[in-house]
Amino acid sequence: MKEPFKALKITENVYWVGAVDWHLRDFHGYSTERGTTYNAFLVVGEKVALIDAVKAPFADEMLSRIASVVPPDRIDYIVSNHAEMDHTGALPVAIQTANPEKVFASVKGAQALDAHFHDGAEITPVKDGETLSLGNMQLTFFETRMLHWPDSMFTFLDSGGILFSQDAFGMHLASAERFADELDPSVLEFEAAKYFANILTPYAGLVAKQLDKTMALNLPIEIIAPDHGPVYRRDLNWILERYAQYAAQAPTTKVVIAYDTMWDSTARMALAIAEGVVDGGGRVVVFEMGKAHRSNVATALLGAGAFVVGSSTMNNNMLPSIADILTYARGLRFKNLVGAAFGSYGWGGEAVKQIQESLENMKIDLVDEGIRVNYVPTHDDLARCRELGERIGVRLVENAKG
Repeated sequence: MKEPFKALKITENVYWVGAVDWHLRDFHGYSTERGTTYNAFLVVGEKVALIDAVKAPFADEMLSRIASVVPPDRIDYIVSNHAEMDHTGALPVAIQTANPEKVFASVKGAQALDAHFHDGAEITPVKDGETLSLGNMQLTFFETRMLHWPDSMFTFLDSGGILFSQDAFGMHLASAERFADELDPSVLEFEAAKYFANILTPYAGLVAKQLDKTMALNLPIEIIAPDHGPVYRRDLNWILERYAQYAAQAPTTKVVIAYDTMWDSTARMALAIAEGVVDGGGRVVVFEMGKAHRSNVATALLGAGAFVVGSSTMNNNMLPSIADILTYARGLRFKNLVGAAFGSYGWGGEAVKQIQESLENMKIDLVDEGIRVNYVPTHDDLARCRELGERIGVRLVENAKG
C-alpha cells in the first residue's frame, strides 16, 4: 500500500520529508498569512540520516514521507540543527520509531533538547567543524550560535553540496512547490524580508559575521536547504545578497509612520507628516495600528531611515496598539533610524512623551521634541506636521547622498 504522503527528491541522495502547514496564521506574534513549512531532510547513503524534524502535530506526515523512501527504522542517525519546537516537536516520536544509533546536536542543542523533553534521550553533542561519515558521504557541522538561538548550527553534506541551514535563509511560506525557482519572485522577495525582519534582525551583526565565516570556508555549496520555506538550488546569490543587505541595515529614504487614533485627529497629523516626507524627497509607508499588524510594520522598518510614531492619549497613556508595536520593535533592535513622536490629546497629553522615551530606548535619534495637539489640529498644526515630515525627508535624502 502506498504511503499517504510522499517524499520529494532534492538530489540523488537527499529527500524532503517535511510538512506543509497551510493554516498557520501566527508565529510568536508574527503574522503568517501564507502559512509555513517545517522542512526535514532524509539523506540516504550507506548510512541513513534524518536532518531535523517537524512540529509535533505533523509527526505522522513526516514518518509517512520517510517510509515512502526507506522504512523509518533504517535511519541510523538523526541531526537536530535547531532545538526550537517547530523543528523538534516530532523528535521524540522519530527517535522512538527509528531507534537510531545516535542523535546529534550542538553542545547547546543537546542541553536545550534535554530541557525541552526531559525524556532521558541520549544526545551526542558535536563541535564546530566536527564531521560524521555516512560511509559514502560526509556531514560537517558548523556552529551558528544566536542565529537565531544559542544552539543553532548548520550541517553541510559534501555529496551534492547541500547546506542545511536551519532557520537561516528561511521564510514562512506554505506551498506545493519545494524550490524557490518555482515560486513567484515577488512573493519570495516579501516573505524573505519579512522573515529576516521579524526573526533575525536582533542578530543582524552576527548574520553578517556568519555569512563571512561561511563564505571563507569555500564550501562547494550547490543547494541551500532551510528549515522553513523553499529550497534554493540555482541562483544562491539571490538569497545570500539579500541577507547581506538586510544585515547591513543601511538606512534608505523610507519613512515608516505608525499611529493610532481615537477621533481621527492623530490620523490627520499622520497624513500631514506623510505629505511632508514626500515633499522632502523621501518615501513613506503609513500604518494605522488599529488595523495593521505589528510584523508588517517590522518588515517595513527593514532598510528604513526613519520611524515616526503617533498616538492619542487615553487614561494617561499611549494607546495599547502603539505600546504593542513599540515593545515589539524594541525587541527587534533596528539600527540607524531617526524618528519623532506626535499625537492629539484631550487634557493630559502623556502619550507623546512616552513614545519619545520608547524611541530613545531603541537608540533612535529624535529629530524633534514631538508635536502635541489639543483635541482637533488647526491649519497651523497640520502645517507643523507637514514641515516635520519634510525635514525628515530632506535629512534622509542628504544622508543617502553621503
